[in-house]
Amino acid sequence: MNRMFVDTHAHLQWSSFDNDRQNVLTRAKDQCVTHIVNIGFDIAGSLKGIMLAEKHKGLYATVGIHPHNATMLNEKTIDKLRELAKKPKVVAIGEIGLDYYRSLSPKEVQKKTFETQLALAQELKLPAVIHDREAHEDILEALSRFTGKIKGVMHCFSGDKEMAKKCIDLGFLISFAGNVTYPKANRLRKIAKWIDLKNMLLETDCPWLTPQAMRGKRNEPSFIPMIAKEIADLKCISVDDLADNTTRNAEEILKLSGVS
Repeated sequence: MNRMFVDTHAHLQWSSFDNDRQNVLTRAKDQCVTHIVNIGFDIAGSLKGIMLAEKHKGLYATVGIHPHNATMLNEKTIDKLRELAKKPKVVAIGEIGLDYYRSLSPKEVQKKTFETQLALAQELKLPAVIHDREAHEDILEALSRFTGKIKGVMHCFSGDKEMAKKCIDLGFLISFAGNVTYPKANRLRKIAKWIDLKNMLLETDCPWLTPQAMRGKRNEPSFIPMIAKEIADLKCISVDDLADNTTRNAEEILKLSGVS
């Protein structure tokens, strides 16, 4: 079987890719990154992600309102998300969640926006892509209210081992980004080493979180193998084994195999 990677969380619709997006896609393919999920963060970003996905084979999109933009959500916005989510290449609702680190939207507004979009994911039978920054307890509380009703991805996981267990029990996979390669990320590396392969995904979160070997440069999907090697070395397995398992996981949770 040929090696294949899935970048489950990218933002190729971001303006920093406007001048060389096609070259970025070519480099990704050269590094066996065959599937890329462009993650929505507001209506405009979701629309652009869909347009890219419709133009390129192997690209997919999600739709959602990021917690930074939580004040944007209203009845009209939800109706637009519902409409966009029915596009063939939309595979999830996201990224949605809570961010208490920057707190660009009031906490109570974030919570309401998060739960409204979780309900939308349930309604549409789509997985959810979760953003969690310094909001672990409230994230788990919200997700617990949808136990057995939705599954999804814990994007760029930042919790501890106990939280990882709870997320997995709730039906969520744990996604690792370039920060697992950072010198001070010892706790995150321990979690990556511990988590069973069946519960793991890879992502770049590009253009941010560039792996250590490329720090100072814009992140992009072609850097996924660097993240994979770090985790494969931690788990004492081959990069091919890690690629095989994480690709299978992504295809299953996001149902990529049914979308061209």
